[in-house]
Amino acid sequence: MKKNYNLLIGIAGLIGVILIVAAIGYIVSKPRPLVIQGEAEATEYRVSGKIPGRIVEFLAEEGSIVAKGDTLVHIDSPEVRSGLAEAKAARAAALAQLNKARNGARTEQITGAYELWQQAITQRDVLEKSYRRMINLHDQKVISDQKFDEVEARYNAAVAQEKAAKSQYDMAVAGAREEDKAAAAALVERADAALIKVNSYLDEIALTAPSSGIISAIYPKVGELVGQGAPIMTIQDLDNMWFTFNIREDRLHSMKNGDKVTLSIPALDSSEVTATVYYMAARESYATWKATREIGEFDSKTFEVRMRPDTTVEGLRPGMSAILVSRNK
Repeated sequence: MKKNYNLLIGIAGLIGVILIVAAIGYIVSKPRPLVIQGEAEATEYRVSGKIPGRIVEFLAEEGSIVAKGDTLVHIDSPEVRSGLAEAKAARAAALAQLNKARNGARTEQITGAYELWQQAITQRDVLEKSYRRMINLHDQKVISDQKFDEVEARYNAAVAQEKAAKSQYDMAVAGAREEDKAAAAALVERADAALIKVNSYLDEIALTAPSSGIISAIYPKVGELVGQGAPIMTIQDLDNMWFTFNIREDRLHSMKNGDKVTLSIPALDSSEVTATVYYMAARESYATWKATREIGEFDSKTFEVRMRPDTTVEGLRPGMSAILVSRNK
């Protein structure tokens, strides 16, 4: 009887051990709930300038909340300052040429041209009298043909000189031609355009915030040189945030745009947020393709799914994790 009792105790202990091992194996091998994790993202703006220069000062630092239009950084550019001085000088020269063309010749120039014309008239009159006398003498065969030809040539030259002096006087009175005035005006317009261009570069010396948000990164230091178009800082727009998930296609379960989902934010004490799916697209296959045929399944791809929160989430920042809790039917 004692042996049978000991045997029953041993069998019961063995069965208990087997049950305990089976229970532990079941608990260990029980599949864990699927966790689909994403992160918060926000629209980013890069602050950069059109001109190269040296950083003079920053008026904001990383983590600062800025509003659209706030001045963020000052850049010193000697090239822009010299270009501005050159453009102003070019405009002044072009404007002087235009005024000269519009005002015409000076009074002294007009008076001088008139005196030369009168002198040419007097000389023509004298040679005209001599020429008429020579005509009579030539007709009477008193002078030779050569002498007559010389007097006639001097008279014709005096007539031509008088006409040229008259043209010079008329031109001085009339002033510049309309074509010259138009050309001078065009030079002024070109100088004005160059000045506007330089002033537009001058506006880039003080860079402002293109959008409201938080400064997430500043790249150069004060005193460093920056090139044209080089990014100086990044602003994240906290008013335009969304959640991005990379979900394998066999776990989408007919998810589509417009679906409502509930998300949990661990960084915000696991507070739950309602969001709406608005974007779905397959990711690049070389980075997300997963072969599963060796276990009798199909080759699956990963989809990028974006969800926008229905309301503003206080304290939410880009990079915070989000856990997909459920889909709201």
